[in-house]
Amino acid sequence: MSVTVSAFCMIHCRRLSSTTGPGVKRVLFHDPHTIRKHAQIGITNAYVVSLNKAVSIDTQAIQQEKLKSYIYLSAQPFNEQENLATGLTYKARRELHKAARRFLEVSSRILLRPLDGDKYSTKMCFLLSALHSSRTTRLSAVQELAQNHHWQDYQYQTAAQAVDQRTAVGLARTPQVDLRFFLSPPVLPGMEDGLSIEDGLRQLLASLPQSEVDQCVQYFTSLALRETTQAMAAQRGGLWCFGGNGLPYAQSLTSVPSEKVESFCLQALVQHSKVQSHCDHIVSNGGLQLLQRVYQLRHDSQKIQRNIVRIIGNLALNESTHQAIVQSGWLSVLAEVMQSPHVMQASHAARALANLDRETVKEKYQDGVYVLHPQCRTSQPIKADVLFIHGLLGAAFKTWRQKDCDLAENEMAAGASEDYTQCWPKSWLASDCPNLRILSVEYDTHLSDWRARCPAENQRMSLAHRSRELLQKLKSAGVGDRPVVWVAHSMGGLLVKKMLLDALKDPEMKELTRNTKGVMFYSVPHRGTFMAEYSVNVRYLLFPSVEVRELCRDSPALRNLNESFVNMAKEREFKVLSFAETMPTTIGPMIKIQVVPAQSADLGIGEIIQVDVDHLNICKPEKKDSFLYKRSLQFIQDE
Repeated sequence: MSVTVSAFCMIHCRRLSSTTGPGVKRVLFHDPHTIRKHAQIGITNAYVVSLNKAVSIDTQAIQQEKLKSYIYLSAQPFNEQENLATGLTYKARRELHKAARRFLEVSSRILLRPLDGDKYSTKMCFLLSALHSSRTTRLSAVQELAQNHHWQDYQYQTAAQAVDQRTAVGLARTPQVDLRFFLSPPVLPGMEDGLSIEDGLRQLLASLPQSEVDQCVQYFTSLALRETTQAMAAQRGGLWCFGGNGLPYAQSLTSVPSEKVESFCLQALVQHSKVQSHCDHIVSNGGLQLLQRVYQLRHDSQKIQRNIVRIIGNLALNESTHQAIVQSGWLSVLAEVMQSPHVMQASHAARALANLDRETVKEKYQDGVYVLHPQCRTSQPIKADVLFIHGLLGAAFKTWRQKDCDLAENEMAAGASEDYTQCWPKSWLASDCPNLRILSVEYDTHLSDWRARCPAENQRMSLAHRSRELLQKLKSAGVGDRPVVWVAHSMGGLLVKKMLLDALKDPEMKELTRNTKGVMFYSVPHRGTFMAEYSVNVRYLLFPSVEVRELCRDSPALRNLNESFVNMAKEREFKVLSFAETMPTTIGPMIKIQVVPAQSADLGIGEIIQVDVDHLNICKPEKKDSFLYKRSLQFIQDE
């Protein structure tokens, strides 16, 4: 129930008396000493009168301390359409806060101390007085409150019910906050008779508009909307209508378990949640509660849970959805995932919470843009941005992991792997340069159209399309407002060059090129790669994708891109550092090639360093004191 209990959290009650119908109780104060003391100055009477006028509530008295009772509100099933009818309005809650604050201020002046001398009461007094104060005071109150790690359960529950939405979001974005500060998700309403979760997901998809969505959204939606899993398996041959590109799905639909169906539905919902006008439809049609149910059911599937948090992060881009997200219990989920040791899970949650935090974050992080540091609220001033752009078959996290190594059992036992990092920019670079904002960008790439997740995807894989798409996302994230250093691997370097050239032509993005201080390239094929010419391995290159075709050696497009970028870099005085691989890379069971020869990795300006690793490991330092990391760190720090 969305009810403020800050007025009650400081007042100890001896008993509760029922003054209305069954199940409805009003708060009466029966401590004779307290009543006599405050009756003389008329404070308690005025406060109780205003409180009784404001609210009648369901309460549950729980014995937590000897001779003391504290009041809690029982969780009620959340129904968005009845929100205004079942809870206090925002205006009423504010009036209740004001009444509580006036009461506390007057009583503190008269008694020369808080109502209760213990630290808990002091903290809560401070919080209540700060809820509607200046921004600086509010932020200090949240930080002060979050530092409490030794309260008892009832104290955290009282605080959880007392705080408003922006305070709760601030707590969720505080490092290592106690998770008891957050109310558990409301009890979910029961599913209709005979309706499974996958049926519920299909109904939600069917209720969404098909306007403003591309062919891939339509593809995933139509795939997910098949009537039954058996029908999907029986009709898997229909996927050939997409020109054979549905082969991976046809192979996987022999049995079609429920989890697979849910994955299809969630992939479609991810795409729908990118469309602003569809977000309100998802919320109003019960999508938040349905996603909560799937999240709880699939607790053993990181991929499904990650896609759900990704959807929440997309919905949070629209402030009209914030109240519904908080009231449907997602804050407690996101706060918990933020503390996950898994980098991908934590980073998806960090993005969602940053989009919810409109008090300290002005930027908005679109789908595929992840903040690696800082993921929590911080008082550390940010001096520059570092952007990591992966390459062909890469990803926002796995590309930048530490180099994989096989450790002997005795080394494992000795803890040699304890320092292994799943993402060195988040672990090492953030530690060495805490005043940087570190972003990683993700986009889909494929060696072959056979491997594309969506048959229509190959139509939008060109560098030009990617550049336009990512520039808009980076602009939304505030990239260009401060100094920028780019770090790119493989084809990601070509994308960086294209984006900077496109930004130079766009009046709204010129600050991006003006603030670019340096670019670091890891085995970027400035002059193309042999890889595009290999077609013997049909698994990967029977139908080379657009990305691979654009990487052909000495292609006119690559030559023009390189010449234009070099001219701009010289004019703008960009600092450039390039790393080149010297060892061959194994591709499939039959091919070993040097993917990007040293002459192709040489931009023609700046320093180039050859490293004895293959193409995949050129951007994966073996350890923190390795030459590859130390030289990369020096370049970033110098800029």
